[in-house]
Amino acid sequence: MGIWLWVVATVGQVLVALVVAQLAGRIPLSGSSYQWASRLANPKIGWGFGWLTFCYLAIAVAAIDNALASQAFMPLAGMAPDEGAARTITLAVLLAQAVLVVASTRLVSLINSCAVGLELVLVVAVALALAVAVAVTGRGAVGNLASRGVTGNSADYFGVGGGLMIAMIMGLATLVGFDSAANLAEEAKDPFRSVPRAIVGSVVAAGVLGIVFLVCLTVAIEDIPRITASESPVAAIMREQLGPAMETVLLIAVSFAFFGAGMVVMTACSRIVFAMARDGRFPAHRLMRRVSPRTRTPIPATVLILGVGVVLMVALPGTALLKLITASTILPALIYGATIVLYLAVRRGLDRRKGAFDLGRFDLPVAVLALVWSLFSLFALVAPAEAHLPALIVVGLLAVGALFFAGLLLFDRQALETEPADAGGGGR
Repeated sequence: MGIWLWVVATVGQVLVALVVAQLAGRIPLSGSSYQWASRLANPKIGWGFGWLTFCYLAIAVAAIDNALASQAFMPLAGMAPDEGAARTITLAVLLAQAVLVVASTRLVSLINSCAVGLELVLVVAVALALAVAVAVTGRGAVGNLASRGVTGNSADYFGVGGGLMIAMIMGLATLVGFDSAANLAEEAKDPFRSVPRAIVGSVVAAGVLGIVFLVCLTVAIEDIPRITASESPVAAIMREQLGPAMETVLLIAVSFAFFGAGMVVMTACSRIVFAMARDGRFPAHRLMRRVSPRTRTPIPATVLILGVGVVLMVALPGTALLKLITASTILPALIYGATIVLYLAVRRGLDRRKGAFDLGRFDLPVAVLALVWSLFSLFALVAPAEAHLPALIVVGLLAVGALFFAGLLLFDRQALETEPADAGGGGR
């Protein structure tokens, strides 16, 4: 039944993406929501957006690469599940991504485009192959789509924080990060049109193809309890239905796709750091705002993201790391919800640029529906008892940011009260 909630999650995130695209088409600057809030509300509110986004993206890089290691690369290499090995592989992937991000934004774009293209082709091909396999062999069941799985006998399945609500988190976790395109707006061609299209298009493509793939995977399950207990359930379904060869092909594609996704998130996070540092609003801003004259990339900011990932992999024990990754799913819900509130507050004063992305008269109903969805998704994330500790971690991250913010107010208040002279690109 969780699949149908994934459909709802896709529709909701498309609405959110449309609102984000409205802002991206008017203020195409590196920093996305940080820039929008700084220029449309005030720099103090913008700083809050920026800090939340930095925390979310910095954790997300490590989370994506750790998933690459444990869910794709290790099964591909025939390695038994091992947390230590997964962390070592994650560190190697982080280093490789940082080198590429520093080397060239164009190279990052090329690798990501190839990864996305390969992923789209394989998702369609594998979905068709699974459908044919189930039809020919009869191993699988359409009834799986309405099954409650291993939580079927749970008394609170339909309750707050129960199995049905938790199932939606899968959709929420995989349909975030679409605003990364806005963080690269200053490096894009015709950002007033191309960036909004990239934002909306990524959610629609991921949502539609993801639903098709999940439906085919779910129907192809023979033994739900056994697959649920598997360390790599997708690989297990592929192996049972299509054989080891197809499983290998899929794992190669998934590894490449994860690598590209992690690299893009690292790039986006480094641009957030650079944007805040350029305005004097990030720790060690004189260093973090430096851009290499040769590669035209913010090397210190990228190295910082690499350092955060290394610390997370080396210092945090397994349970703590898992809780931190879970906490990072709460952060984008906060950011997107706050971005929608910002848009509703300033929409009447926004410039309408000819040729730019614009919802026209539909912007208000879309924004209201997106806000309702964001509030519901945030509630779904924090309602389960298991989410209470991750919620406290989010509070802790906010507290750390508040200390630096207080320091700015005391020792560099001007940085939070004025905008740089190069703040062009749109506004009221």
